[in-house]
Amino acid sequence: MSEEPKEVLLRRLEGLEQMPSIPVILAPLLRYFEQPLESLDVQGAVVLISQDKSLAAQCLHMANSPLFGRWQRVDSVRSAVVALGMQRMRDIALSCSVLKLAPADQGGIDPTVFWEHSLGCALVSRRFARGIGFSDHGKAYLAGLLHDLGIIVNLWILPGEFGRAMELARTHRIPLHEAELRTMGLTHCESGRRLAEQWGLTPELVEVVGSHHQLENATHHRALLALVSLSDLLCRMNGLGHGFIEERQVNFLEQPGFALLLKECPTLETFDWARFTFELEGYLDEVHRLVSLLYRPK
Repeated sequence: MSEEPKEVLLRRLEGLEQMPSIPVILAPLLRYFEQPLESLDVQGAVVLISQDKSLAAQCLHMANSPLFGRWQRVDSVRSAVVALGMQRMRDIALSCSVLKLAPADQGGIDPTVFWEHSLGCALVSRRFARGIGFSDHGKAYLAGLLHDLGIIVNLWILPGEFGRAMELARTHRIPLHEAELRTMGLTHCESGRRLAEQWGLTPELVEVVGSHHQLENATHHRALLALVSLSDLLCRMNGLGHGFIEERQVNFLEQPGFALLLKECPTLETFDWARFTFELEGYLDEVHRLVSLLYRPK
């Protein structure tokens, strides 16, 4: 347990004074891109992205990368949106905006590793959602991207305590949230819920951020919560976790998230797990390339 009791740590989290406010561009981006993909328009995306010069530059940098098969120079945000398509541009814009949340001094976790896990969970959540007939693929992506928001909170406000939890998890190869409970008495779920509520995120996102490791407490938005929880576990078990391999055997069909998702989405019973697992390797390779590109010096 931490040198400070849980109650003291919770009080330190209450005000979140040291935590930056939601980046100016991220709030409208979240609201805009939470809409169904078919209702988005090129001009709306262009206007939003163009409001932030660094974001616009990053999107252009990504659009001109051979990773996306672009061999003709893209020189405007509008051209980038048209060239990449709305879904890809949404992914890039949100990822680049969320990247700005981390403190300069990361403490116990490599930022590249953290964002690989977050982006991996987003992509897997969206693919999983499509496979089981979950209606809002965009929401699944966004929930996967933001699910570990509490880790960012802990890095800002409880860096020493979180560093010790990270070291315990890495040394004993146990899940990070279990190490947090042992050393701090609370997890990044509790930290993340406070920030998600402060930022006014939608109830579905607040639930995912705050309960993805405590599904037994779920009362609302259970399908999305279970979907992201399983996607998180899939990434961690396939080498896209928090910088180390967890030493344990996992049967996904026996996970609480699977039982919960089966109740909410009966089509899960006929889901092609073999094909999904085969495709997963390709998704994770894409994540490595994307994050490497995001962090490449300009």
